[in-house]
Amino acid sequence: MTDWTVESLARSIDHHLLHPMLDDRQMVKGLAVAVDCNCAGVCVKPYFVGMAARLLDGIGIRTGTVVGFPHGGSTAQLKIEEARRAVGDGAEEVEMVVNIGKARSCEWGYVRDEIGGVNACVSTHGAILRVIFETGCLTDAMIGQLCRICNEILPAGIVSSTGFEHSGLDSGDNGNANRHLSMMRNLAAAEIGVKATGGILTLDDLLAARLCGAVRFGTPMPEQILEEAAGRLEREE
Repeated sequence: MTDWTVESLARSIDHHLLHPMLDDRQMVKGLAVAVDCNCAGVCVKPYFVGMAARLLDGIGIRTGTVVGFPHGGSTAQLKIEEARRAVGDGAEEVEMVVNIGKARSCEWGYVRDEIGGVNACVSTHGAILRVIFETGCLTDAMIGQLCRICNEILPAGIVSSTGFEHSGLDSGDNGNANRHLSMMRNLAAAEIGVKATGGILTLDDLLAARLCGAVRFGTPMPEQILEEAAGRLEREE
């Protein structure tokens, strides 16, 4: 007996439309897919936020975007300005890539100030922030320290990965990614939601991340996952 429905899974999925090769026509088509699937939200490239917010207005699907994406190497000031522009254009959810180099250098004061600055900017304008850790580039100790910093600042969520391939410590290792999700859920405050992104391409990928404590899932393949879910439920009847 499953503890999910197709509808409940759909409302936990963000349709990610971040691939650099997606053109405007494909971006609009991706929004339509999110509507047809009744996803929780979309996560679009920053230049497309205004269009997405207009097309999704009143539909109940939240418009999200990214800041400092995908490498996290922008200055804190630039990330704050990116976030300000994003929410001004209509973003309701902002996902910021932490400065990976600063985290790996254990410059935690810088990291704390960056997350706090972007969170303050976003929340002042009525939107929410999720912090992307890029766990594949970090040690367990670094992931733990990021969780502790987020517990001080209380962004709405933390995210495991950008979904882009990096030459990290465990690139492409879904088992390690799920272990990191479990760690994030165990160490983060209860009010901070955990989002799984990167490698969520099948129903089993999503369900495995869900078992690790993730409550939101970023994927470029919501249609396929939800069709697979519907088929599995039908076979179990």
